[in-house]
Amino acid sequence: MAKRILIVDDNELMIEVMTYILLGKGYQVASSTRVQEIFKIIKACHPDLVILDIVNAGMDGRELCRLIKLNSATKNLRVIVCSESEETDAIIPQKGGPDDVLHKPFGMNSLIRKVELQLAA
Repeated sequence: MAKRILIVDDNELMIEVMTYILLGKGYQVASSTRVQEIFKIIKACHPDLVILDIVNAGMDGRELCRLIKLNSATKNLRVIVCSESEETDAIIPQKGGPDDVLHKPFGMNSLIRKVELQLAA
């Protein structure tokens, strides 16, 4: 059974690009621009991994990641955050931090490598 990935980003073009790449590698992909409904979306699609942008309209991606990681129902869900800042790496070891960071701009191989690494963890 294919692994399920949820992409949360307010940039629809970014969602389209990542979806195209991940579908090409055989993953099931769900996506949303509605960060406020993240837990409803997670409950509906049961992802194995969440990829979320650090900058989303309505909520900071770091805070959203923290909410996912500190919630008892979703604490084991793997999370990759996307960021243009190299400083984002510092949040990985923090409580509620993401499992990995994908730096923008990123290449197709970098995205696939990060996803494979997190799904194998």
